[in-house]
Amino acid sequence: MKKLFLLFLIFFSLNVLAQDVDYEKPPVFPNCETQEIGLLDSCFKNELVTFIHSNFQVPQVVTDENYKGNIFLLFEITKEGNFKVLYIDATYSELKNEIKRVFAKLPKIQPPTYNSRPIYKQYSYTIAVPLMSPQAINANNEEEAISTVTKIEQKAKTEYDNLNATIKPYEDTEYGSTLNIPFLHSSYAKFDRSLNLVGTNSHTAAKPFTYSEVADYYDFKAAKQALVKESDNWWQKKFFNEHLVQLQGKGYWFTIDPIFDLQVGKDSDADFNSTFNNTRGFYVQGGLGKKLSFFSSVYESQGRFADYINRYAESLRGFGPDPAVIPGRGIAKRFKKDAYDYPVAEAYLSYSPTDFLNVQFGHGKNFIGDGYRSLLQSDVASPSPFLKLSTKFWKIKYTNTWMWLKDIRTGVVSDKAFLTKYMANHYLSWNVSKRFNLGLFESVLWTNSNDRGFDINYLNPIIFYRAIEFETGQGAGNAVLGATAKYKVNDNVNIYSQFILDEFSLGDIKGGNKSWKNKYGYQIGAKYYNAFKVDNLYLQLEYNRVRPYTYSHNTIVLNYGHNNQSMAHLWGANFSEAIVIGRYNYKRWFADAKLVFGARGLDYNNGTDDFSYGGDIYRDYNDRPFDSGVEVGQGIKTKSFHAELQSGYLVNPATNLKLFAYVSYRDFNPNATTATTFKNDTLWFSIGLRTDLFNWYFDF
Repeated sequence: MKKLFLLFLIFFSLNVLAQDVDYEKPPVFPNCETQEIGLLDSCFKNELVTFIHSNFQVPQVVTDENYKGNIFLLFEITKEGNFKVLYIDATYSELKNEIKRVFAKLPKIQPPTYNSRPIYKQYSYTIAVPLMSPQAINANNEEEAISTVTKIEQKAKTEYDNLNATIKPYEDTEYGSTLNIPFLHSSYAKFDRSLNLVGTNSHTAAKPFTYSEVADYYDFKAAKQALVKESDNWWQKKFFNEHLVQLQGKGYWFTIDPIFDLQVGKDSDADFNSTFNNTRGFYVQGGLGKKLSFFSSVYESQGRFADYINRYAESLRGFGPDPAVIPGRGIAKRFKKDAYDYPVAEAYLSYSPTDFLNVQFGHGKNFIGDGYRSLLQSDVASPSPFLKLSTKFWKIKYTNTWMWLKDIRTGVVSDKAFLTKYMANHYLSWNVSKRFNLGLFESVLWTNSNDRGFDINYLNPIIFYRAIEFETGQGAGNAVLGATAKYKVNDNVNIYSQFILDEFSLGDIKGGNKSWKNKYGYQIGAKYYNAFKVDNLYLQLEYNRVRPYTYSHNTIVLNYGHNNQSMAHLWGANFSEAIVIGRYNYKRWFADAKLVFGARGLDYNNGTDDFSYGGDIYRDYNDRPFDSGVEVGQGIKTKSFHAELQSGYLVNPATNLKLFAYVSYRDFNPNATTATTFKNDTLWFSIGLRTDLFNWYFDF
C-alpha cells in the first residue's frame, strides 16, 4: 500500500512539473516545416531575408543619390500567420512604400505558438541599403538583425511617432477651460448682458472670470465663428482667425502667440515730437486634462506717453536709479533721453479639483466690482503675486485672495530690497433673489513686523479679519470692510453699487462735525444693454465718491497701495467723479467713448503748507491740518475733465489683435499752482496695432 501511494505521488509531481514547462515555437515558413525545432527560428529568419532580397526593388531616387544607410522596421506575425507592418523608419518615403509593398506579398505562414496555442509575435528588422545577398548576410551572421520585440520595446520605439497620431485639429478648447478671460472692460461688455439676464445664478463682481464659468451663459465659439474670414491661405488664417501655434492632443492643448503694441501719436501739450509705444512679447496658454490650465506672458516695452502721463509715472518712482513706474505695468528704466523701458511678465496656474472650487496661483491682477472703477480691489496697480480660491455652490460664490505687495519708497528699502507687505481679501457674493445680489468684503494688510512674515492667521479663508487684527495687535495691520449690491431691473438694465469703510466713528457722525475719522467711500452706477433697442450698444453711468484719508494709515507701509499705486481707485481718496461710457460693436468694428468729470483735493507741498489733505494715500494721516470740518475736495480744489474715443478693427478674434485710433482730451484745472500741480490741457492722438490683453487707464 505504501509503495502504491509513493508511486502516485511521483506520478502526480511529474505531471504538475510537466504542466509548468513553457514551450514556445517560432513562426514557420512552408520550407521550414521539416526542420528540427531548434532550427526553426534560424530558418524563419533566413526565409524572410531571402524573400525580401528577391522581391525588394531599390527606388530609382535612392540609386540616383547613391544613398547608403539602414531601414528600421517593426512588424508582427498575427495569430492567423499574417505579416503586419507596425512601423518603418527610413530616409526616403519611397523606401517605406517599397517595404509595405514587399510585406504585402509575403505568404500566410504558421503562426507562432505558446504551449500549442497561436499567439502574435513582434520583431524588429534592420535592412541595409544597398541590399546584401542572403549569402553575405549569412556570412556576417546578419540574421541577428531580425530580433524579437517585446510589447514594452515596441511601445517605446513607436512612442515618439505615435504622438503625431494623437494630434487633432484645434477645437478652440480654451473656451471651455479653467483659463481666465483676459480682463478688459471692452471685452467683458460683450457678454455682460448674458451674465445679467433676470433669473441667472451668475456672480459678476469677482474678476477675471474663467471661460468655464461664463460658458454656461455665452457661446464663445459661436461668437468667434461668426467673425471668421474664410480662407485657404495659411498666412491669412493665422493673421485673421487663428492662434499662431495651436496644438491639441489626447488630454492636452496649448497655443502660442506673439504680443504687439505698436503705436505712434502726438501730444499737443508736449515739447517732444511724438508719443510712441513699442511692445513685443509672446504669450502661451494651455491645458493639461480638463482641470488644469496655465498661462504665461512676457512683454518687452519701450514707450513715451502723453506728457501728463510721463509726469505722473515719474511721480511714482521709488528707490534706486529707475526714473518712473508706468501706471498699471511696473518699474521703468530710462530709454534714450526722455522715454522708458518697462518689462512686464504675468503668469498663473488655474486648477479646478471639483466643479465647486477653482484654485489659482500666479502673478497678475484681480478686480472686485461691477463698475468701471472699484473701491474694493482694482487692476490699476502693477501685477503682483497672488493665490486665489473661488468657491461656488448654491446661490453663493466665495472668493479669497492673498497677495504679496511691495512698498518701493526710499525710506523703507533695506539692503536695496523693496519692502514686502501682504494683503488678504475675502469676498462673499450671494444671489438673494433672481434679481438682487449682495456682496460682503473684508481686507487686511500687514508687514513683516517682528519677523512674522506671511501671518498664518490670515490664511484661514473663513474667518473675520477684524478679530484677527485685534489678536495680532491693532498696530500690526490695517483692515477695511466693504459691501456691494446689484439689482437687475430687467434683462437690459441693472444698477450696481459699492461701499468701502476704512474707519467709522458713530459719535462723530452724530455730532455732524465732519470728522477725519469717517473714512469711507461709495459708488453707484447703472448699465444699459442694447440701448434704445440698438443691438450691441452698451451704455454705462457711474458715480464715485471717497472721503479724505480713506485707504491711508499712520504707518504708511500699511496703506492700501502697491508699487506707489493705489490698490483701489486710481485717484486714491478725497475725490468725487462721474463717468459716462458708451461702447458699440458691429462685426469686427468697434468704438468706445468715455467722459470723466472729477473734483478732487490735492496737497500743496510747497514748504509753507506741507499738510496732508487726504488724497495721497502714501501720506501719514496724522499730518492732517485739522480733525473736523473735513470735506471731499479740501486742499487744492481741482476740477478735471477727461474725454476719450477709441475706434478700430478687430484683426484677429482669437488673439484680440486690434488696429485702432485713439484720441483723448484732458482739462486739469486746480485753483492753486505749485511746482507739481498746475493747469494743463492735453489733446492726445495715437494710432497703432495692439494685442489687447489688459486695461490701460489714462484718466488720471
